[in-house]
Amino acid sequence: MKQILFAVAVLTMGLTISQSYHLQLLTFIGIHTILALGLNMLMGYAGQISLGHAAFYGLGAYATGILTAHWGWSPWAALPVALAGTFVVAFLVALPMLKLSGYYLGMGTLGFGMIAFIVFREWSSLTGGDSGLVGIPSLTVGTFSVSSGKPYFFLVWGCVLLAFIACERLVDSRVGRALRAIHDSEKAAAAMGIDTSRLKIWVFVFSAVLAGLAGFLYAHLVTFISPNSFGFLVSIRIVTMVVIGGMASIWGSLLGAAVLTILPDWLHVFTDYEMVVYGLILMAIMIFVPQGLTRGILDTYERSRRKAFTTPDPSQS
Repeated sequence: MKQILFAVAVLTMGLTISQSYHLQLLTFIGIHTILALGLNMLMGYAGQISLGHAAFYGLGAYATGILTAHWGWSPWAALPVALAGTFVVAFLVALPMLKLSGYYLGMGTLGFGMIAFIVFREWSSLTGGDSGLVGIPSLTVGTFSVSSGKPYFFLVWGCVLLAFIACERLVDSRVGRALRAIHDSEKAAAAMGIDTSRLKIWVFVFSAVLAGLAGFLYAHLVTFISPNSFGFLVSIRIVTMVVIGGMASIWGSLLGAAVLTILPDWLHVFTDYEMVVYGLILMAIMIFVPQGLTRGILDTYERSRRKAFTTPDPSQS
């Protein structure tokens, strides 16, 4: 039912909004929602810290960018290759990385993100280096262009809907319950017979593939990518989206992505202090609403309902 209401809301927005700026802003919110969904599955449900998620975002973008701009591939042919490449890299990274835990895992993923950023910047013959990769083609279906505006809006939010359905089914399955058990206590989960190593690897890979999909959509929307689009600060933004929206909240990923996509327009005067602003936001969220805005809003609503229900009506006294 929630997916149907969500689809209706997306369809309504796409048909009623005509300004290109608002459509593009909503399209970016959709791309960031896919990123936040993947990381939320890893951090919120499995309890595994990742500070290098932008690397997989960049892998998806650069894979499709290189295949289409340098070698003339169709973007639709490049999509499965980009996702498969992200899958393989994530699997190879996860094998040794997920033997770590806590802060050590965070530092390990941070290191991987830095390595990926250096590769994007230094392998200039393929990636364009600091100058960026140009000439990425727009998406087309036959003779119909899906380059921007409403067509791209519906494409991105269609992918968001599919990602929501996949994540909700995963969370409601035995695998989802096992992931929550790992989050609460990995040793207790292992004692109950859960193959914690295998599940941690596969949820890591799943979150990376979603990031690769977001990278594909981003690359063909802007048709230009550079290493700075996938650096450490971008990883911090994705983490902030998850924390703001609410850990272990699928729909909170949407709220967190929306807030962090719109916020830079409101705080453009603080561009030079972006890391400080994100740090202050994270501190405020963790202090005042540690479960995230989604849970905080729902709790506030429930408290107000209970208060209205229990408060006697003065007119009846």
